[in-house]
Order: sequence, then C-alpha cells, then structure tokens
Amino acid sequence: MRPGAETRRFGRTASLLSAGVGAAGALTYLFFSLASHNLDATQYGEIVVLWSAVFVTISVAYRPVEQLLSRTLADRIARSEDTGPAIQTAARIQTLVSIALAAVMLLAQEPLEDGLLSGSDTLYWVLFASVTAFGASFFGRGFLAGTRRFSVLALLLVSESAARALFALALALGIADGQTAVALGVAAAPMVSLVAVPFMVLLWGRDGGHVEENARPISLAAGGGFAGAVLVIMVGEQAFLNAGPLLVRAFEDAAAAGFIFNVLMVVRAPVLIFQGVAATLLPHLTRMRARGGEGAFHSSIKATLVAIAGFAGVALLVMVTVGPALMQIAFGDRFEYDRLALAIMAVGMGFYLAATTLSQAALARGAAATAARSWAVSAGAFLVWCLLPLVENEARRIEVGFTMGALLLALLLARAYRQAPGESMQPDSPDEIEAQLAAMDEGA
Repeated sequence: MRPGAETRRFGRTASLLSAGVGAAGALTYLFFSLASHNLDATQYGEIVVLWSAVFVTISVAYRPVEQLLSRTLADRIARSEDTGPAIQTAARIQTLVSIALAAVMLLAQEPLEDGLLSGSDTLYWVLFASVTAFGASFFGRGFLAGTRRFSVLALLLVSESAARALFALALALGIADGQTAVALGVAAAPMVSLVAVPFMVLLWGRDGGHVEENARPISLAAGGGFAGAVLVIMVGEQAFLNAGPLLVRAFEDAAAAGFIFNVLMVVRAPVLIFQGVAATLLPHLTRMRARGGEGAFHSSIKATLVAIAGFAGVALLVMVTVGPALMQIAFGDRFEYDRLALAIMAVGMGFYLAATTLSQAALARGAAATAARSWAVSAGAFLVWCLLPLVENEARRIEVGFTMGALLLALLLARAYRQAPGESMQPDSPDEIEAQLAAMDEGA
C-alpha cells in the first residue's frame, strides 16, 4: 500500500475510533444525568457506588488479559505467525480469572451487600453479573484491538454505553420504575459484548484460526515492562476517577458518595469526551516521531496543552459564575453545589487533562516506566491525603486532594516527557496498540 493511501486509511480509522469513544463517553454522561434526575439522593448514591466498585474491579482484574491478547495478536500478525495459540491461551486465562473472581464475590456476598451496597440484594447480583460479563467485553476489546479492527471496537463501545443509557432513559420516560431499572443498565452494557462472541469466532476462523504444532507459547509476561507500565497507569486512572465515591461511602452514606461523584463529573465529563482525542493522540505522535518530525511532535503537544488551558479557563469562569445552577440542570436539585468546590474541580480538570496528554507523549517517547511511576506516586499521594483527616469535610478533602494530585501528576509527567530517552515507538507496534487501547478504556 502506498504511503499516502496508508495515511488516509489510518486517518479514517482514527476518526471513527475517536468519534466512537467520544460518543460512548457522552452516553455515559447521559446515563448519570438521567439517573440523578429520576432517583432520590440515596438511591442515586448507591448506583454511583455500584458503578465505582464495578469499574475498579474490572480494570484491575481484566486488564492484564486484555493486554496479553491485544499485544500478542498484534505482534504475531506483524510477523505473519499463527494467532490461534494467543487466542486460545488468553481465553483459558480469562475463563480462570472470571471463575476465580466470581467465587470471591460469592464468598464475600455478605460484606459486599451489607457493607458496600446498603444491604441491597439486587445491587449485589447486578455487581456480580456486571463484573462477570465484563470479562467477555475486555476479551473482545483485546481481540479487536490486536487485530486492528478499531471501527468494530468503536461500535462495540458505543453499543455498550447505549444499552446502559437506554435503561436510564426508560426510567425518565416512565416506562420503567425505580432504582432497579437503572442498576440493570450497569449489567446490560457488558452483556452486549456477548453478542460479539460469535462474530469474533468467525473473524478468527477467516483469518486462520488453526493452531500450528510448533507455535510459540505465550504467557502473561508477554510485552514485558511496557504492559506492566500501562496497567499501573490504568490503576492510577481508576484511583483518581473512581476511588473518591468509594472513600466517601466508607466514611459517610450513599447520598454523600453520589454528591462527590457529581462534583467529580466536572472532571469526568471532559475526560470522557477527551478520550476520543486521547485514543488517536498516541498514534499521531508515534507516526510523527517515527518520521523524524521532532519539532512537529513538540509543537503538537504544546498546541494541545494550550487548548486544554484555554478550555480549563473557560470552565473555571463558568463554574464560578453559573456552576451551581448548571449542575442542578445536569443532575437535578437533589444536592446543593458549592461554587468553591466546582472551581477547585475545574482547576483540577485542567491539570488532569494536561497530565493525560503528557502521559501519551511520554509513552510515545519511550518513557513508559517513568510515566507509570508518575501515576503511581500521584495516585498514592491522592489516596493518602483522602485517608488523612487534615480536612474535616469528606467532600472537600476529595476535591482538594484530586486537584493537588492532578497537579503533581502533571508536573511529574512533564518531567518524564522532557527527560524521555527519545526512542520512537514504532507505528502499529504492539506497544502502540496497547497504549491506544488503554486510552480508550475510561471513556468506554
């Protein structure tokens, strides 16, 4: 394929992926907006706790298998090697992880149900079904990313988010009633992934799903340090974006967890939409560096950071002037919102988006380990701050801690970016695909 044609093909794929991830993020925002409007404060808070518990669990439990599959498929396809062993081994590992996780949740039903989910038997079984079904979803993401079927992957992510949002919409329209309808949406989203299983089997068979007798074995160690670094980054993201409601729930009630989740939406909403940009930023930077465009590379990062600063400045002005009213329009009048809290989160949002951009830049420059350490240190500092009673108000402690942690993260990643070894990540390499897949996950 000629370079120009290849560039156009990549551009079309990147645009579809960006649009798909952005749409998935917007649908996720719609889900919480409708839920907040149509449930009381306690019921909504319990949905938030359920959501946070699901996503922290699946990110830690299923990401390694997703990494294994996406990286190994990309590597073997690039080498024209058989992909059968990669798919079979990853499927076995995924099955074992899912069974083990299901067993742990069954054994821990009482503390999960009574301590985390306000004694709700329904929410517990939704948690169980969601976590279990997401195993298939993450396996599908790894398969589609590794085989570079990003358009299908984007469709899968949008379908998941749309399925979830439809349950909240049904409640808003009066078709369904109560908290259970919204909770079922959390479980329904990953169930959509099960529909893709026969499709993936057909794709595997078409591409040559046989297993060569002397095929190279694979293991969870595949990808070495890079895969581990990306996993650390993902865990750090979950700490920043989902740990807050769980920490507030541990010290206060579900309604307080719902409140802090809505305040964090000042950050989460732009982040969800920004994932569409992040999903294509790394491949763009990778190709730019591979072609020797170091100056253009730095200019692209600078332009992105300037745009983020401008957006954050506008967001800060809006939050200070009409923020409380906008939050009640978006999430209902269940809570009273503090201008200072919203201003703090607008500043934190700017730091966090800048950190996300610098993280992608550091990965593109071969500084995965340093980027991972930056995420680990900053997320750890955020969690320690939240656990220390230095600020009496739990919500304010999360707000200040998030912004301080995001600032620390941005500074550490800026240092990692400047001091990176300068080695180019290869376009279409397993490393690039893995980092691109990671950039999509939070938006999805």
